Amino acid sequence: MVEKLLLASNSPRRRELLAGLDIPMEVVRLKDIDERHPAHLQGGDIPLHIARLKMHAYDMLLQPGEVLITADTIVWIDGQELGKPVDADDARRMLHLLSGRTHQVYTAVCLRSAIDHLEFVCGTDVTFDTLTDEQIEYYVSTYRPFDKAGAYGIQEWIGYVGCTRLEGSYFNVMGLPVQKLYKKLQLLKV
Repeated sequence: MVEKLLLASNSPRRRELLAGLDIPMEVVRLKDIDERHPAHLQGGDIPLHIARLKMHAYDMLLQPGEVLITADTIVWIDGQELGKPVDADDARRMLHLLSGRTHQVYTAVCLRSAIDHLEFVCGTDVTFDTLTDEQIEYYVSTYRPFDKAGAYGIQEWIGYVGCTRLEGSYFNVMGLPVQKLYKKLQLLKV
């Protein structure tokens, strides 16, 4: 039985979503991870590679009942990854690319106990309405989405006014597919 979740993430959104499962949780720090990935990786394989790196960077022994959770999220469009924007211009570029189109959000999750591990990738299709320059400028200057893959948070203003269709897990787009994670926790040997 899972007694405690150890979330290896700096994301406040992941922390909030995981807390909703009502399982005791602690946020743990990992060493800095080089999140570069091999160029041949595509789509969901990219965040899976990075989530595995994070999992392997945790070098403390897990106690019986403890489960380490690592995750990574990317936005994927036109065969390219949109990570976190480097600045406001990069955020604007990304939002223009997503405007009026459908893209995929992939989150990979690794679960590790003292005796077992599981991993999975969740994909969600997200469609945005055509965004005006004014909408993009307002969002970037007001919400400063520099810590978000694809330069947006679906749970923020841009999601309210711009998202016209979502197929898959809404929480996946926020960065943690908690329903699927909960099911996998039931399968993990602890």
